[in-house]
Amino acid sequence: MVAAATHSNLSGLAYALVQHGRLHNADAEAVQNQANAAGAGFVGQLIQSKKMGALEVAEFASQTFGYPMLDLEAVDLDDLPKDVLELSLVHKRRILVLNKRGTRLFLAVSDPTNLQALDDVKFQTGLTVEPVIVEDDKLGKVIDKLLESADTSFTDLAVDDIDLEFTNDEALARQDEAAAREVDDAPVVKYLQKIMLDAINSGVSDIHFEPYEKFYRIRYRLDGLLYEVAQPPLAIKEKIASRIKVISKLDISEKRVPQDGRMKLVLSKNRAIDFRVSSLPTLYGEKIVMRILDPASAQLGVDALGYDPDQKEHLLAAVKRPYGMVLVTGPTGSGKTVSLYTCLNILNQPGVNISTAEDPAEINLPGVNQVNVNDKAGLTFAAALKSFLRQDPDVIMVGEIRDLETADIAIKAAQTGHMVLSTLHTNDAPTTLTRLMNMGVAPFNIASSVILITAQRLARRLCSCKRPMDIPKEALMRAGFKEEDLDGSWQPYGHVGCELCKGTGYKGRVGIYQVMPISEKMTRIIMKNGNSMDVAEQAAREGVRDLRQSGLIKVKAGITSLEEIEAVTND
Repeated sequence: MVAAATHSNLSGLAYALVQHGRLHNADAEAVQNQANAAGAGFVGQLIQSKKMGALEVAEFASQTFGYPMLDLEAVDLDDLPKDVLELSLVHKRRILVLNKRGTRLFLAVSDPTNLQALDDVKFQTGLTVEPVIVEDDKLGKVIDKLLESADTSFTDLAVDDIDLEFTNDEALARQDEAAAREVDDAPVVKYLQKIMLDAINSGVSDIHFEPYEKFYRIRYRLDGLLYEVAQPPLAIKEKIASRIKVISKLDISEKRVPQDGRMKLVLSKNRAIDFRVSSLPTLYGEKIVMRILDPASAQLGVDALGYDPDQKEHLLAAVKRPYGMVLVTGPTGSGKTVSLYTCLNILNQPGVNISTAEDPAEINLPGVNQVNVNDKAGLTFAAALKSFLRQDPDVIMVGEIRDLETADIAIKAAQTGHMVLSTLHTNDAPTTLTRLMNMGVAPFNIASSVILITAQRLARRLCSCKRPMDIPKEALMRAGFKEEDLDGSWQPYGHVGCELCKGTGYKGRVGIYQVMPISEKMTRIIMKNGNSMDVAEQAAREGVRDLRQSGLIKVKAGITSLEEIEAVTND
């Protein structure tokens, strides 16, 4: 007798496996939920769970859906068509172009029911997509090799292969010609472009150029940690600083005060990367930090951020309400901006007017009216907010609530029919309410406007080289696991280190969240001037997981290590 899949959250392949009796419904649901939590594909998670092998899944998909099957080991990597799809799409959707024949594109996939991946390829190429079934583990290896070869090819790029978008500012054009000649040094230009391209290709968030008395070093911040990548000659530190300042619209003659600017690197017709640049005078020259702002990060979708299914449901329900305030909290570098922009991307429809005030705008989102605050010119967060309210907005995003005036206007906007999104620097969701009260916001105003608070951290994902760890039961209990969690149905993993992750054992990051909808009982606690402890206790009674508990779910799913969760949630 064939089992029936009754749950609509099963993917097409999962549903077919259950229908044909190859997988129990409960197992399919568990694997699907783990895949959603990990931001991974169903097939990869199924193979990792050891419920089916890669060859077994591929043969089933080929027979069931009627697509041809191919052994990727018989394919020469050099023979594959180049430049048909962007590598970011190949990596994100786990697909591979095998052949292009006329208007038909033959695409290697391990899950032919992943219609989102097929639609993305159709949209980007305008071609008819013909799926070819391959084994998921072999597909992953080929994609990794492609990405590695892209790493090396970037080093061979000539200066003319990319186009830096320069400013047309007249003031810059009139700058001292000798200074301009000084920074127009071809080797320095090429070296800087290589540093920037390597950073983009590696998924780096920041580049640090640091001068010291006897050496000059360049560091990348990757997955939250800084790594030294180069020590160029000390003699070129001034040329590199000047070059960066010219293309970032900074004054190259001013070296005594900090400056902030922006620049854009155009990689192709469809992709441009913004850089936020900050210069700081130090004892031995100007230290420059470039923050890489990739607009693609806002297009990932809420599933890729790492929200658990119930947390995602609460968040989407809150942001889709017609009015109210949603707050995202966490320390600097915890991914608050990407979370906010992911929500804005969901709300960014033709019938919705969205305005944002930021310091500065980090991600450009077409269809959203973005304003950079400028305190010197009098354009503060509060002033921008007041102006927004005269612009007939539906959704307002405030980069950060820093003072009572901004908080008051934002709350009034939330009370008068607008959806307001903003951030605060607090450790968890309950203490955010206390922070607003300490600013001077009246409890009844908080209770009548705030509808949801989410706190977040970023934890490093384990690389594919991870290995099972034997962690004592007592250590797991101390970390926060309960007796019933330790039933032997899951295995904790630890980091190892390989070429792909550069020996760290981690590759990429995943969000850890505490999503707290403001319930009626919490509202009553706020109205009675209750403190964050009272709110936290009520949240726990209502099933809201704190950051540590959310992190432990990622440990159970094998996404990250217990060591990493203890480090990022040790408040």
